[in-house]
Amino acid sequence: MAAEGRPVSDGPHVHTWTVAALLLAASDALQARLGSVTIRGELSSFTRASSGHCYFTLKDDEGQAAVLRCAMFRRAASLLDFRPADGQLVELRGRVSVYEARGELQCVVEAMQRLGAGSLYELFLRLKAKLEAAGLFDPGRKRAIDPFPRRIGVVTSLGAAALHDVLTAIGRRAPQVEVVVYPSAVQGSEAPAQLVRAIELAGARAEVQTLIVCRGGGSLDDLWAFNDEQVVRAVAACPIPVVCGVGHETDLTLAELAADLRAPTPTAAAELATPRRDEALARLSQLQSQLQRAAHRRLDSQAQRLDLLALQLGRPARLLAQQQARLDQLRTRGRLAVAHASQLRRLTLDDLAHRLRNAVQRRLQGQQDRLTQMQWRLQAADPHHVLARGYAWLTDADGHAITSSRRLQRGQRLSAQWADGQAQVDVVDIQPTPPAD
Repeated sequence: MAAEGRPVSDGPHVHTWTVAALLLAASDALQARLGSVTIRGELSSFTRASSGHCYFTLKDDEGQAAVLRCAMFRRAASLLDFRPADGQLVELRGRVSVYEARGELQCVVEAMQRLGAGSLYELFLRLKAKLEAAGLFDPGRKRAIDPFPRRIGVVTSLGAAALHDVLTAIGRRAPQVEVVVYPSAVQGSEAPAQLVRAIELAGARAEVQTLIVCRGGGSLDDLWAFNDEQVVRAVAACPIPVVCGVGHETDLTLAELAADLRAPTPTAAAELATPRRDEALARLSQLQSQLQRAAHRRLDSQAQRLDLLALQLGRPARLLAQQQARLDQLRTRGRLAVAHASQLRRLTLDDLAHRLRNAVQRRLQGQQDRLTQMQWRLQAADPHHVLARGYAWLTDADGHAITSSRRLQRGQRLSAQWADGQAQVDVVDIQPTPPAD
């Protein structure tokens, strides 16, 4: 058996390699051929170990399905002047080799600088700006979470650790709350459509008071389903208040921004959606004590009032005498008031009767005086009295009065009326009276 790292001869022309020897040879060949290389790409699945070493995947920034695993040891990582994060576009310098433990191609990074946000992160920013302009992240549209739900819905994968964390937290804090799970994929190309269907199903069934949408941590790629526009709109349109907890505290998705309440983790989402059972019981005990004290105060007050009424009812004769005296007083006042009013009415009637008699007498005397005057005037205008004083009343043949000599003609027959008789006369001569100067 040949020693490790050396080719094994199995004939003059065929060589057999051990796995380690082959990988070492391939690594040496790569380093000899490429040397130090500069690579540009997009960060994904970036993690920093407790040792200070950093491990991540570099994706092709032009959309090609190509990735390269990278490792950056503590000394090189300490020289970074920025904080690496998924989605950032970077340029790194390092050596390409083969990682023997897994037989994978990797790059040991010696230096790295940031170039931009990366295509996926840029898409995240564009979607964020679009949905924010549509008002999906407006704080004014967010609803309050039911503080005491009877049933809580959870949208996540049945096999996810997040579901276990949520159920554990709810069972610890509020074991009386029922949980309804609406299963959905949370990663991959099918996840967005399944998430939308699960959220819409929860809203249509309306059997829960709060809906938790959650999953565990991961890279920007892993969490991308929660940045899908349809998922974000489904969260915003859900008729049930939504608590969204995706990834770790540093992760941020658009679904969390559209939710009524954002939680840093799935466990925190369960804690925000449920009241602590011991705190609720303590509050109920406090309210019970307050209610008992209020009831005792009310009972004491009513007992005192009842005692006072009992004392008053214990002396009915005195109360009756008081009421009788008051009744007599009112009766006396009533009689005096009636007598006084009757006297006033009688005086008023006497005065009105006297005034009426005087007015009638004055009216009769006035009418009598007027009648006497009219009688005198009528007698003065009686033509017989005028004729008695020697005057005559002349009329023509037609009975018309002759009041002027200009209406006379010679030979005209007239009728003359005196106080004691009449006669027919003929006009012999006419002598008009000359006009006065």
